[in-house]
Amino acid sequence: MDSVYKTDENSTADAAALLAPLPTPQLQEYFNKLITSRGCNRIEVKHNGTTGKGVYANSEFQENELILKDEILVGIQHSSNKMDCLVCSFCFRFVGSIEKQIGRKLYFKNLGLSGCCDEDEYNGNEGQCGGSSSSHHTLPEGVVSSLMSGELALPLTDKFPLPSPLSCPGGCQEAFYCSESCAEADWESSHSLLCTGERSESISREALGEFIKHANDTNDIFVLAAKAIAFTILRYRKLKAAHVNKKAKQSEPNQSLLLEAWKPVSLGYKRRWWDCIALPDDVDPSDEGAFRMQIKNLAYTSLELLKSAIFDKECEALFSLEIYGNIIGMFELNNLDLVVASPVEDYFLYIDDLPDAEKEEAEEITRPFLDALGDEYSDCCQGTAFFPLQSCMNHSCCPNAKAFKREEDRDGQAVIIALRRISKNEEVTISYIDEELPYKERQALLADYGFSCKCSKCLEDSSSV
Repeated sequence: MDSVYKTDENSTADAAALLAPLPTPQLQEYFNKLITSRGCNRIEVKHNGTTGKGVYANSEFQENELILKDEILVGIQHSSNKMDCLVCSFCFRFVGSIEKQIGRKLYFKNLGLSGCCDEDEYNGNEGQCGGSSSSHHTLPEGVVSSLMSGELALPLTDKFPLPSPLSCPGGCQEAFYCSESCAEADWESSHSLLCTGERSESISREALGEFIKHANDTNDIFVLAAKAIAFTILRYRKLKAAHVNKKAKQSEPNQSLLLEAWKPVSLGYKRRWWDCIALPDDVDPSDEGAFRMQIKNLAYTSLELLKSAIFDKECEALFSLEIYGNIIGMFELNNLDLVVASPVEDYFLYIDDLPDAEKEEAEEITRPFLDALGDEYSDCCQGTAFFPLQSCMNHSCCPNAKAFKREEDRDGQAVIIALRRISKNEEVTISYIDEELPYKERQALLADYGFSCKCSKCLEDSSSV
């Protein structure tokens, strides 16, 4: 069945070069620079003979101490969450105002379009985002419009200021930003190729729209993969322009420039998506082969749509099915769910904590809005992202660290906190799964990541099975 996929010998060789592991010195140099840029010099990335690379403590950490704040390499807000939360498309900080956030949510809710996204679990926060409310009070359309436009102000929202949303510089009306710097950074890193607006640098805005629709209808992880490819193409073009500007006597080969541009993406652990995706509970094991071929076909369809939208001949290897499958597989195995708490929840909690007299006065105005929102008043921003340093952290069923957002963490960065005292030179580990599950269930889930856990908890549990 593989014969249905269009292949090219040169592209195949170039794809193999992209997937080849980097020499250890290059790898170490890259991670050292990354750690310095993050300002987290108390950790280092090292290699060992069993688990490959891992993160190790350079100095002692105490319980609940911050270990790392890692910036996103590529990330997305889930498409189903965009109507619930208006956030910066680059750093995922909430934008607008409390009134605008509430007004948008009620507007889409009244249209029957709002609702918490379908992600059942996420790392980084305790508790859950607000659930869907089966019934709610409706407010007059004019009131909702006044909230969205800023004509209607709710009491004490000045305690929760948010940056004004800036529209996409490409004119797509789909991406918004908290600042000019975020808008510029997103445009330069990937959005200029993936923007559907008039200033888009894609080769076909129509094809791009079809790609995005397909991803939204099937799996928005394809948009994340497209961002990784666009990110690499734009880095390649910058590197090439820099070499041309130097007017070097001997120009750098395009393949070398592409390998350098690809480096940030290359460092994540990869397997082909259709090989590593977990078999759903409703698929019989006897049908596994057909299921994995179906997933491969889905990726192929997505890739063909993306090629029609942003194909670059000089970066042709990035558009091979082998590379596309490995990029998606990297996200399947390494991504961390992106969660940013809602300031709307904080606002209503603040009202609830006011002294009785002030609370009664404020609630006379705010109660109808809270009733109209129902349980969904606390919906947070949800998405998925790849974090270069966090992705180097190995798993343990008795981890010494966890992804957990603190009160002050209001954007999409990954925040890693110590669960207990961590000694100098000790490996920093997190759990990829629910570590409270029984031993056999843990091992079955971890098999999807391609390894069998040998942590102290698993060794102890295995002896009693």
